[in-house]
Amino acid sequence: MNEAKRNNRVSNAVVGALLIISLCLITFPAFADIVHKFKNPSFNGQGTGAHYLTIENQEYSRKKAIEEALEAARKAAEREANNTTLAKFIRNLESRIYAQMAKQLVESMFSNDQAASYGSFVLEGFTVTWQVITAEDGTDYIRLTIVAEDGTTTEIEIPVGTGYFGGDVDDGGSSDGGGGSDGGS
Repeated sequence: MNEAKRNNRVSNAVVGALLIISLCLITFPAFADIVHKFKNPSFNGQGTGAHYLTIENQEYSRKKAIEEALEAARKAAEREANNTTLAKFIRNLESRIYAQMAKQLVESMFSNDQAASYGSFVLEGFTVTWQVITAEDGTDYIRLTIVAEDGTTTEIEIPVGTGYFGGDVDDGGSSDGGGGSDGGS
């Protein structure tokens, strides 16, 4: 029995030693400083430049996508407004009115019957003035002056009677557009 007591004491000593060693190993980390490290680079400072750049790129991409969507919606609304029946009618009417005004202006400038020697009108802020001028050599030309709202001036000189377009019978031109005699006279 002595031997059983001795084995029992040895096993108790081994168990006790293991218990003391394990307690020592467990208590040493408890005495050390607790160090916490954040995973987010905004808090720990490591890799913050790349992190901030990623955030900036995401914000920029979102803003750009929103701006593009708003611009696309604005353009779609503008196209829709321009394609209404009323908008088409107004464009057609304006075109015909401008064509009629241009026709009347050309007729009064180049008319041989009751030609006016000057004229002026205002069109959408532009002042258009024209005057028939006789040069020193006796040829006529029309000086067309366009003055914009900001004061810039454009002058155009148009020669009168230098070509026979459609035949001017009064001046001896033929009705087929060629100059000269009428063939049988």
